[in-house]
Amino acid sequence: MTTTTSQPTQTSTGAPGLLDVAVLTLGCARNEVDSEELAGRLEADGFRLVTDPAEAGTVVVNTCGFVESAKKDSVDTLLAAADLKEDGVTRAVVAVGCLAERYGEQLAGELPEADAVLSFDDYPDIAARLRSILAGEQHVAHTPGDRRRLLPISPVDRDASTVSVPGHQGAATGADVLDAPDLPEGLAPASGPRTVRRRLESGPTAPLKLASGCDRRCTFCAIPAFRGSFVSRRPADVLTEARWLAGEGVRELFLVSENTTSYGKDLGDLRLLETLLPELAAVDGVDRVRVSYLQPAETRPGLVAALAGTPGVVPYYDLSFQHASGPVLRRMRRFGDSEAFLGLLDQVRAAAPLAGVRSNVIVGFPGETEDDLETLCDFLVAARLDVTGVFGYSDEDGTEAAGLDGKHDADEVAARVDHVTALVEQLTAQRAEERIGESVSVLVESLGEDGAEGRAEHQGPDVDGTVLLTGTGHAVGDLVDAVVVDSAGADLVAEPVGP
Repeated sequence: MTTTTSQPTQTSTGAPGLLDVAVLTLGCARNEVDSEELAGRLEADGFRLVTDPAEAGTVVVNTCGFVESAKKDSVDTLLAAADLKEDGVTRAVVAVGCLAERYGEQLAGELPEADAVLSFDDYPDIAARLRSILAGEQHVAHTPGDRRRLLPISPVDRDASTVSVPGHQGAATGADVLDAPDLPEGLAPASGPRTVRRRLESGPTAPLKLASGCDRRCTFCAIPAFRGSFVSRRPADVLTEARWLAGEGVRELFLVSENTTSYGKDLGDLRLLETLLPELAAVDGVDRVRVSYLQPAETRPGLVAALAGTPGVVPYYDLSFQHASGPVLRRMRRFGDSEAFLGLLDQVRAAAPLAGVRSNVIVGFPGETEDDLETLCDFLVAARLDVTGVFGYSDEDGTEAAGLDGKHDADEVAARVDHVTALVEQLTAQRAEERIGESVSVLVESLGEDGAEGRAEHQGPDVDGTVLLTGTGHAVGDLVDAVVVDSAGADLVAEPVGP
């Protein structure tokens, strides 16, 4: 779980603490962007952001609804926030985000401890919603629906301004806020229908949303139904926000979406990302641009080359393989197989021999045989990935896979997860050990008793391991040239070179 809040920046009005609000974020980097949009809207409309939920009149929990463990974390966080109401300071606990959008009235009925469950459609008027809840008015939770139906099937006919797409634009009230001359310091600037955004973290890395939603129909995934159809942000908006982030001290932009390889298809240019990358890398103050979540079947040679050869863009490939057996992938409604994926990795390493490559895999999928599992393990050995996330299959509400035959019982899925995880831990440690002697550029993100810690070009935020720098004198935000001298699991130890 990532929990983020910002420091107070303005004085609240009304009862002590009533308009103080804490925003807690669970889940992925896309949710972090959405939380910062909510925080910006709230602050611009008179709320005061506080760090400690125990000091907040309202606690907003931006939930994750991806898999069962994430749902549990979200519910646990909501219950813990509700316990704060016993002290009399916290008056309301509000659920937003994917779990809230996905289950709506059902979540509200089963979790009366939450004072309201809001949908994405409430985001443009979030401040008004909270004021209403604090005034004692009851919010009627939405009935969930398939958000893909809100936009045309044809990507080029989609207009994100007609619906609420978190992280994309402000509605009418948002535009009024953006044009206000007394906009609080630290909010993202406006140019047309832009999102209000307040940074909730002060580190040198920040996520930057390229797009929302997904048009793929993977049988195991419910995300498209509650996140909606794929919609790209316009390059001008992305660049404007990138410049603002750089002005806030961000040195690495982490480009996020549900499917980054589709960026631009609804704008009439499927290769728009290759055009945008050098423009982002050229933003004053930005040293590194990192791209996340690439669909292997859509990762074209031009994009491989752009990630490897664009100055300022790190050669980092976050490839969502999910499996390596052709038959299992077909049941997942995905393309590729072990041979195709290894061919793609050959392209990547031909373009950038030291590239970072990570992926996720699902084991125990309905119909997965012992041979399929062996195919996956053989692929992982041959692939030499830096990091692999291993997930056990579980049924997700509303997905096609929930109705497939050939299901494994929970014990068998757990056994397969343990088997693949043990293999991955070995392979990850071996891959990190192979990097001993390599020259790396480390972005310092924290300082501790053991030294400065950060990430090299091949390491993405939160999930890919870190680098511990030897020596002293480093500061957060420094970009340090170093040589890897040791490894432990996915983590590295590096010795700075030069001044």
